[in-house]
Amino acid sequence: MQRIIFDYAVFLLLIGLSFAVFIYSKITGPKEQTKANYVFASKGSVSMGAMLLSITRGFLGVKVFLGYPSEFYYRGSGMWETLYGMSLAFPLVLYFFIPVYFNLGITSVYQYLDMRFKSRLVRRLASATFFIRSIQNLGVTVFTPCVALKTVMGLPYWFSIILITSIAIVFTVLGGLRSAILADAVQSLVMIGCSILIIIHGFFIAKGPLNVFEVTKERDRLDFFNFNMDPTLRVSTVSATVGQLFMTLSMFGCQQNIVQRYFSMESQKQVEKALWLTIPLTIFLFSLSWIVGMVIFTVYADCDPRALGYISEIDEIIPFYIEDRFYFLPGFMGLVLASLFNSGLSIVSNLNSISTVAWEDFVSQIPIFKGASEKNQLWCIKSISVITGFIVMGVAFIVAQSSGVIDASQLMTSATSGPLLGVFVLAMFFPSTNWKGAAAGMISSHLMTLFIVLGSLSIAKEPNYLPVSTEGCTNTTFSPHIEPIFDIQYNQYKMSFMNKTHDDISSVLSTPEVESSSTDDILTMLYSITYMYYSFLGTFVTVFVGVIVSYMTAIRTRDDIQYHQLGYEQIL
Repeated sequence: MQRIIFDYAVFLLLIGLSFAVFIYSKITGPKEQTKANYVFASKGSVSMGAMLLSITRGFLGVKVFLGYPSEFYYRGSGMWETLYGMSLAFPLVLYFFIPVYFNLGITSVYQYLDMRFKSRLVRRLASATFFIRSIQNLGVTVFTPCVALKTVMGLPYWFSIILITSIAIVFTVLGGLRSAILADAVQSLVMIGCSILIIIHGFFIAKGPLNVFEVTKERDRLDFFNFNMDPTLRVSTVSATVGQLFMTLSMFGCQQNIVQRYFSMESQKQVEKALWLTIPLTIFLFSLSWIVGMVIFTVYADCDPRALGYISEIDEIIPFYIEDRFYFLPGFMGLVLASLFNSGLSIVSNLNSISTVAWEDFVSQIPIFKGASEKNQLWCIKSISVITGFIVMGVAFIVAQSSGVIDASQLMTSATSGPLLGVFVLAMFFPSTNWKGAAAGMISSHLMTLFIVLGSLSIAKEPNYLPVSTEGCTNTTFSPHIEPIFDIQYNQYKMSFMNKTHDDISSVLSTPEVESSSTDDILTMLYSITYMYYSFLGTFVTVFVGVIVSYMTAIRTRDDIQYHQLGYEQIL
């Protein structure tokens, strides 16, 4: 009981620290909040380190701590290879996207599309795509810590979702981008510390890193360099690299909440330095979560808690492990839960970006809002943030009906990356394209992706988790304070478990792996394509349709050519 009280005390203390960071930022920031310092952090007001942590955290999200370890435990290392695509994307963003934005002096990535195509329609299509993708991903971000809060504290999903979203809305209204960046940095440091402690302690239990490597290799968890070209495989080296490359380009090159951080830095040189430093930081943070998964799997290699019924969802393995193995360290569970809870609050910076885009590209164009003073504009942006927060809350409730945060997050990001990246590729690299082609390309890409996603729901899917074992289970496998589920010896349960097929003990994820189809049905094959390729397919369709439609509708004038080369000349 004393340990539980200590955990709750630490949990509340860390949440209080998050409030303190926002209050500190408010006190030390500009005395009067304006639209400019609410939307952007004042140049030079945020350190390079804080900016790097915020950018990386905004990219990887809370899934880096909770989702990837469980992914490794039950699915293996396939998704780890998305790191290749991430690393390849950063230099491309650095040399092709950043120069365009800085040389044109724009503050919104979608403003560039307006300048390039001279079309509000294209700009609004891109803004709407960003809005939809952000709302979906924020729903996953809010829901993810709720899994841990339910597993350990017994808090129902609805309570955690409402609590996290409500606090995030308050933070968004009170603070600005600077506050959100500083909070992201503090929360990232706490999560890094927790991960390192879990790894060090796990190495001790698992008899060293060499044994961790051997066990995970023997149990087929380490599966790198799988160059199977079958597009229906959930993940392979090829799909992980290609898919994540296009997703990362879309996020770091075309997404407003990331670009906002670029413009909060003092110069383009500083942005370039930050992006180069982001590569090793991303590799470190990303790999850290997978090593956590390796350690936990080694500890439970011969006695899987999920197979025994201690947990019901794969994403619950991290909180269960901490509850089981860190009972000797009072307050650590509270620290982890607070870190996860605060990770849900990382939506603050995203709500800021979404509300800004919604105001600039949609609401401000309504006649009644035209000519609004800067003060009224600021209040409108904050009001939009509140409304958006409640929408995110609703999406989180929908996400709660599924399981597997990695699948949910990757599916949503990949499905919306193609149209957004494709229209920027058209704008920068195809000077002859016009607004009609750009709009037709984006709409066609969205319809195709939606068609595939909806069609995939009609296909019978079999979950394909890697095998787990209960052969080493005893009455002393778990720590004393973990109440045994069975009053009899585990041997009787093991016999019944061993007679079950692997599919019988697996629960269905939102988008489980699908075995390759042998049918010649083209639609079935199309529906079976892994979501990792959605970003690539969406980009290709946007560019292909955009070029064809532009060619068919081209009316070339000198003025058109001048505007169509915006961005292309900046890159050259």
